[in-house]
Amino acid sequence: MATEVVVRSGLGYGPSGKLLDLYQPVGVPEPAPAVLLWHGQGPDERDVLGTVARAAAARGVLVLVPDWRPDAPDDGRTHLEESADFVRRNVADLGGDPERIVLAGWSRGAKAAVGVALNPEGFDNWRPRAVVGIAGAYVTAAPSTGTVPLEDLRQNSDSLAPLPVWLVHGTTDPVVDVERSRELHTALVEHGWPASLDEVATDHAGVIMTEFVPERQRCLPSTADHAVEAGSLTADVLARAAGLAASRENRRP
Repeated sequence: MATEVVVRSGLGYGPSGKLLDLYQPVGVPEPAPAVLLWHGQGPDERDVLGTVARAAAARGVLVLVPDWRPDAPDDGRTHLEESADFVRRNVADLGGDPERIVLAGWSRGAKAAVGVALNPEGFDNWRPRAVVGIAGAYVTAAPSTGTVPLEDLRQNSDSLAPLPVWLVHGTTDPVVDVERSRELHTALVEHGWPASLDEVATDHAGVIMTEFVPERQRCLPSTADHAVEAGSLTADVLARAAGLAASRENRRP
């Protein structure tokens, strides 16, 4: 059952002075599982994930969405590290459980999140409870680690304890083809990692309950049926990855 969500906007994190938004479920037992959710290629676009973050929080998850800049000289790695460090140090004070932190991302943020799972040495040796990749591609270097997630899987799988990887992708995505998630899912299963892939009939923006508006050059909230359906699925996956029962059971193993 959906719960009320309180949003705290513009919380500062890290020495770089970046901001994040906190989506907090009301009336759920504390500490709640937490999701750190990274946005995609556009610099400082935490608002783009607001709709799906709120939907996930309504399922009982504490969601933190930081700004970061993929166009920074280090591809945003400092911002990603600072946001993860902030969440790890402060999530308990915010009502979350430091032992149940899920790392998730959309588009370029998905590559960054999955990169952390497959190369923790490249990211301060931190391992979240689970990782969620939303509409990502995994065959080029992740901004979080500087290494290629699929290559890391093949090189590091024997030395890493597998953790759950949840993937979501739109089947009509013209920006990142769904095959990118399919190939990662296949490789994860082949290497013995617990992995799932949910495919939904929507595009790159719809999977986070938005639509791309050319005149704004930005993804904005959408009420189109395909986007609501896809975004609800993504919110369910975030909740399941955090260990909560979701409203639907359409996971593809």
